[in-house]
Amino acid sequence: MTPVDYEYLRKFLKERSGLDLSADKQYLVESRLLPLARRASLSGIPDLVLKIRNGDGRLATDVVEAMTTNETFFFRDKVPFDHLRDTILPGLIQARAARKSLRIWSAASSTGQEPYSIAMCLKEMGAAFAGWRIEIVATDLSQEVLEKSRAGVYSQFEVQRGLPIQMLVKYFTQSGDIWQLNADVRSMVQFRQLNLLQDFSHLGTFDIIFCRNVLIYFDQDTKAVIFERMAKGLEADGTLLLGAAESVVGITDVFRPVTDRRGLYQLNPARSGRPMGGLMPQSLRVAAAR
Repeated sequence: MTPVDYEYLRKFLKERSGLDLSADKQYLVESRLLPLARRASLSGIPDLVLKIRNGDGRLATDVVEAMTTNETFFFRDKVPFDHLRDTILPGLIQARAARKSLRIWSAASSTGQEPYSIAMCLKEMGAAFAGWRIEIVATDLSQEVLEKSRAGVYSQFEVQRGLPIQMLVKYFTQSGDIWQLNADVRSMVQFRQLNLLQDFSHLGTFDIIFCRNVLIYFDQDTKAVIFERMAKGLEADGTLLLGAAESVVGITDVFRPVTDRRGLYQLNPARSGRPMGGLMPQSLRVAAAR
């Protein structure tokens, strides 16, 4: 791959997916795109770049999907899901008692482990959500991973990563080395294709947004724009959850960290112009006030 081809791919990937590759990541591009070039019966990456330049839309999509990191597993990092179960959801049960509805967005949901982990958390709370309308929206740029997500079929290796054995037995059906999530859990999640670089206001407003382990691949300006738009799509007392290596600090002041709750962020009333008042779940209001 020539330096010119690499620079073209860097620009192309940033414009199409937000992926911000540094100048020393040529090895990563080669390792991901050479197999793709071979499957397309091309001699190498220079030919692949040429076809993209000439308007091959299918190949362009395949390149973006090949370069998008889809690493994920059930209950990844554990702590965010502890916060969800112990703090966020109990607070929202009180705050939403009158309307009995809840909307949760899993952005960059990859092969579905995150939104399905959220769904199982809600299932485990059982009677607390009896009669509620629960909507979990999961989005990803890749159509390929969305198709896998909808099927809810996982290998033995995938279900062994982070999934408690009692939940595996309770919510999955085994067929050899393959496990399929039960239909009642799968039906709780709506999967949609979405590019975070594009407008997502049509998704509506959410009580909780999971946007974990994806913004680390974007540059600062892109992160700031996405945070601003997510703020508009979050209820005044809603919660944003980021990955362990991600933060809003130094990027935007539209969100503020929740004290003693790592990875949790809520709207900054002074910046957003949307007072939380009594809407903020009591459990988080106490934490934020410390």
